[in-house]
Amino acid sequence: MQPADRPVLIAVDGRSGAGKTTLALELAALLRPHRSVGVFHLEDIYPGWNGLEDGRRRYRETVLEPLSHGLSARWTAWNWTADEDGERRVTEPAEVVILEGVGAADAAARRLLDAVIWIEADAGQRRTRAIARDGDGYEPYWETWAGQEEEWLAGDDVAGAADIVVQDSPDLLSPSAVLRALLDLPQLEPLLALERSHLPRPELQVERLDSCPDSAALFQALYGASSHAVWLDSSNAAAGRTADRNAVSIMADGGGPLGALAEHRAGTTTITRGRVMVRIRGPFFRWLDSVWSEAAVELPDDVPEGFALGWIGALGYELKREAGGNDVAAPTPDAALVFAARGIVLDHQRQRTFLLTLTHPAGRGDAAAEAAASEAAEWREQARRTIGALAAGAPAAGAPADGGEQDGRAPASAAPASEPPAFTLRDSRASYLDKVRRAQAEITEGNSYEICLTTELAAEASPGLDDLDTYRALRRRNPAPFATYLRFGDLTVASTSPERFMSIRADGWLRAEPIKGTRRRLEDPEEDAAIRAELAASPKDRAENIMIVDLLRNDLSHYAVPGTLRVSRLCAIESYATVHQMVSTIDAQLRPDASRAEAVAAAFPAGSMTGAPKISTMEILDRLESGPRGIYSGAAGYFSLSGASDLSVVIRTLVRHGSRLSLGVGGAITADSDPAAEWDEVRAKAFGVLSALGADFPD
Repeated sequence: MQPADRPVLIAVDGRSGAGKTTLALELAALLRPHRSVGVFHLEDIYPGWNGLEDGRRRYRETVLEPLSHGLSARWTAWNWTADEDGERRVTEPAEVVILEGVGAADAAARRLLDAVIWIEADAGQRRTRAIARDGDGYEPYWETWAGQEEEWLAGDDVAGAADIVVQDSPDLLSPSAVLRALLDLPQLEPLLALERSHLPRPELQVERLDSCPDSAALFQALYGASSHAVWLDSSNAAAGRTADRNAVSIMADGGGPLGALAEHRAGTTTITRGRVMVRIRGPFFRWLDSVWSEAAVELPDDVPEGFALGWIGALGYELKREAGGNDVAAPTPDAALVFAARGIVLDHQRQRTFLLTLTHPAGRGDAAAEAAASEAAEWREQARRTIGALAAGAPAAGAPADGGEQDGRAPASAAPASEPPAFTLRDSRASYLDKVRRAQAEITEGNSYEICLTTELAAEASPGLDDLDTYRALRRRNPAPFATYLRFGDLTVASTSPERFMSIRADGWLRAEPIKGTRRRLEDPEEDAAIRAELAASPKDRAENIMIVDLLRNDLSHYAVPGTLRVSRLCAIESYATVHQMVSTIDAQLRPDASRAEAVAAAFPAGSMTGAPKISTMEILDRLESGPRGIYSGAAGYFSLSGASDLSVVIRTLVRHGSRLSLGVGGAITADSDPAAEWDEVRAKAFGVLSALGADFPD
């Protein structure tokens, strides 16, 4: 046969009995309506029960190599009855060839493959399945074969290199879920364009309830047991304070048939839907653009803020590598998100609650869509009952209400349930002051105008520390418009941020609201008013703020309609429970042809956390700071299916990763900064979080 167009080669690998053959055949059946598909079984080429290594070599040389060049593969089958080489066979290069068997995706083969699927299954289940499939003749050789598998896999992490990993169990393997994962892979986009075009558009169901229960009690009742849950908490509005910039709270998780989890680390985004995980290699913001490139649902007019479910979570500061910054590794993910296919919106201003769910339109006999619709209806009923009980005054299990905060400055925090953590400093006072002076030297040399220097406090969490209780104490102590509680397995983010990084309305209006200038509030009202007035008049703080405004005007201008960019508010003072802040607002209209994800990337990370000019200043910070920032200094919020987004700057934030607690703090350094005053600002910014924990600043 003459060389043909190269086929797409998909390997299905896993230990014996994992279900590779079944998955390969069912995938082939799903793909065949639109293209030719061939299937090759490695068990046909292994030379006997001790032949795994030689069989893999034969497979690569006589099957994979020719197919990868669009040639017919001519190979020798193994006669298992005679225990010797058997007949010659030919595998033709169809448009797609699925290669299944132990070793189909070994290290030497992977360079020739377009996609790798690995099936991970329990050893006992695998043995039972393999013997049931191949008969008692396999049983005497099980240990021999399994030993070869383990010897090979000890030096070849196929699961770690796979594009798709399936957590299998008997009778539960879903080929349609694996096909859905294949649709996520950029390298298969041309092949599967037809299937992608036929993906059902989600349908949004919205139910409005004319009550607004206690946020903390509702979150505990609906999401207290969720391993991955999010709560975007307008805690100042929830506490009855003036809702100056955000009057809406959102809570959701990644559960349900349509829910998903996403995590990005060092150039790879991992998406998990149920038992199927897919790795998408490439920049995070490119992946975000692919899943958020256009509005997917229509939203009723009365749902506030244009939120129509979607991706919710946090972006870490080290994503700066995609925005012109250096590549720095952090122990925490560069991004962690849930896809919320069901969630709650609390409109504190109008005292309303909205229940939101997504379903897919169900055709006749579409059992999966019907099951998803049934599950969504059950969830809405559960949420409705819970909200009704809370509105009637019944407490949620294990969650006393957080109502009744005092009107004014910081209320007393609840006593910690465990020993307060003992924090240590990444930088001593002397070290930080030295870095301030080094930053000023960079400014004097003309390398920057303003450098947002940060440091970190860290501690080991005591065994009795409850993350949600900790966050509840934080929100009582320091209510804020963009407070956030995120739980992603062993990563928890508890933030009382007052700062919006960037919002995009469904109609395309952009807004950034940087904060620069902070004073700790004082107990005496007259002294407190005086310190507020001093901040408002401070030439240094106004200069810092205006420099960041100029930076953000530039960031937003890249994707703005010419003539729409404006500074709506300059150097205004906002007062919170523990601090006064200087805030400005910049607005612009997004160009109709612009990518929303690229607009976010162009402004990331927030200029208020880098300084100006951004790229050169980030390089200076990499030299000055003694470690990665992680989630701190990044962004938290949502990317909704309506096209809307609202992201806060991750400041005033306690991060727990495993047993490690961290609190990032810092301030903007200019040529006329007083190093001692900058250290005082670090202490002031740490106070709100530390006081809620009952912890002391580690002098």
